[in-house]
Amino acid sequence: MKKVCFLGLGVMGYPMAGHLSENGYKVTVFNRTTAKAENWCKQYTGEMAQTVSDAVYDADIVLMCVGNDNDVSEVAGQAVAAMKPGSILVDHTTASAELARQLNTLCREKEIGFLDAPVSGGQAGAQNGQLTVMVGGDPDTYEKALPVMQVFARHVQRIGDAGSGQLAKMMNQICIAGIVQGLAEALHFGEKAGLDCKQVIEVISKGAAQSWQMENRASTMINGEYEFGFAVDWMRKDLHIALEEARKNGSTLALTALVDQYYADVQKLGGGRWDTSSLLTRLHG
Repeated sequence: MKKVCFLGLGVMGYPMAGHLSENGYKVTVFNRTTAKAENWCKQYTGEMAQTVSDAVYDADIVLMCVGNDNDVSEVAGQAVAAMKPGSILVDHTTASAELARQLNTLCREKEIGFLDAPVSGGQAGAQNGQLTVMVGGDPDTYEKALPVMQVFARHVQRIGDAGSGQLAKMMNQICIAGIVQGLAEALHFGEKAGLDCKQVIEVISKGAAQSWQMENRASTMINGEYEFGFAVDWMRKDLHIALEEARKNGSTLALTALVDQYYADVQKLGGGRWDTSSLLTRLHG
């Protein structure tokens, strides 16, 4: 698993591929915007390809991180058609579980391993090599790909068969949506009550209310800073996937559906590219 290909050099894929290069892997990259791939090659040791087919044809493992289901279907279809038997395709995109299962079937027909492996940790996690990876797929394929994923992750765990990684990521996003809304309402309440919210956060972050969102986003929310982080547009995409899956399996996601509509309010305020912590802005209206 030394010949590695990375498809998609966005805010996540760019540093993830970089960690592989820095850890001795022979990396070939592909990005639809060629300039991004050229910049990557200037910063790291590796090669760029002009097409997906050229990028993957001799790779032992192909990793991809693109935008949505349509992007995954298009790019993965091109990749699988050119990948060699015995190689592995790992999709780090947050996409639907149904698509993961379809890709798993396609890969099996081509004698290629497949893992759906969405990540959590955001841009900072990708840059620092501290992502959490939730994996679905065959155990043997997972064991072969594990050392590669560990290069840019602090924790990698197989959840179950194909599609399980995506289902776990849906749970992750469901949790985040509720926590961020709770934090936004608490800060809004504190402001209205005339409290020094920075002092309050310093206290309650040491108790049962503590969360990653509180530790990493409370101060920026208090300062009204949102031009960074995981975009509202992407969060709504992820929540839509979770809500669609809930309709299929009969689960009730009342809070998630409500917060999704709150994010729609933020989009109307022009905050589609703001960090997800910008839920506080709609309470200032």
